[in-house]
Amino acid sequence: MQAAGHQLAAVLALFAAVCGGSQAEVIDDILGSLSRGAAFLESQHEHINLDGVVGFLMLQAELKEAVRTWPHSDPVSWAQRTSTVVLVKRLDRSFEKAVTALQQNDPKYYREFEPLLSSSFYLIPQEWQSTDTSLVYSSILSTECYDEQLSDKCLTLLLGTWKMNGTPCIVTKPCRDTMTRFGCPHYSLSHQLLYFMIGKMRGCTNLLKGDTRESRANMTEGRYQNIYCSNMMKANQDIFRDGITEQTVDIFIENILICGLSGFSDFYKADWLQHILRLQDEEAGCFGRDKSIMSQIIGDELLEQLQPHRRVKRREKILPDGCSSHMTAVAVGALGGYLNYYLAEQDITKRPIS
Repeated sequence: MQAAGHQLAAVLALFAAVCGGSQAEVIDDILGSLSRGAAFLESQHEHINLDGVVGFLMLQAELKEAVRTWPHSDPVSWAQRTSTVVLVKRLDRSFEKAVTALQQNDPKYYREFEPLLSSSFYLIPQEWQSTDTSLVYSSILSTECYDEQLSDKCLTLLLGTWKMNGTPCIVTKPCRDTMTRFGCPHYSLSHQLLYFMIGKMRGCTNLLKGDTRESRANMTEGRYQNIYCSNMMKANQDIFRDGITEQTVDIFIENILICGLSGFSDFYKADWLQHILRLQDEEAGCFGRDKSIMSQIIGDELLEQLQPHRRVKRREKILPDGCSSHMTAVAVGALGGYLNYYLAEQDITKRPIS
């Protein structure tokens, strides 16, 4: 009986070693990808747009939290932590240059979103929850529910940047109605979640104060986040099942980034991670690179210089090397979320809520 006990213990030890090894390898893969992403930021810091910088700042917040809470001190894990510290320092140097370029290129836009341009703004989940299939909409609208101008305005009202020394945490009826509307698809859904996320990170309380609708009487900000991420999970499952395309890959990764940052651990699926890692361009370190349209983009940029008032959607910015600023930003942010989640998994005190 004692021999059998020793044999079981040996099997369990071997199993733990194998699992630990594979976990260490996955963390190595993530850190390698993020290092290439940092090299991309270093080379493109003058060109990357505000959305791009924000995605990298979300990553930086995740990396700093990872360094702070790194759960093990064995040689392999400690070497990974050391690599992460080096990565944080590299990103810090690039941010100074990127933020300076943003301030010069679009001072008004920089001022409106300046609070987002610090990694300390972003809160990293300290506990986890899962999405709920019962909250999935029975039907979804065929068109987006919002436009970018309204979304920007609502965010500046939360941030207090709608005017010089503006009061923060202002919620107008158009903003509340848009950000709490059910049935919205795609980017409308992710921006609704982002609105509540940024409100929480800005320290705004009671965003729902003026809502007098009887049907929403018991709604909380956390409940809205759960509804939105449950629907974003359904969207991602559908996209993955049907095969990720050029049209769906950006929103697929964005959903992982912001729902993961909202504390929904079931977005950190292993097969989704592998898909993201495979999307990275080995040469440039970016995501969403299309070499065939590089000359077209350079032509478009020249046209934009000739027509300075022509505004292109931020998330659609393609850099001169054919890289997508937005997709690179959401991909590195999502990978930082995976890293923190895997480290939390190793630390039994941070296991997801069942």
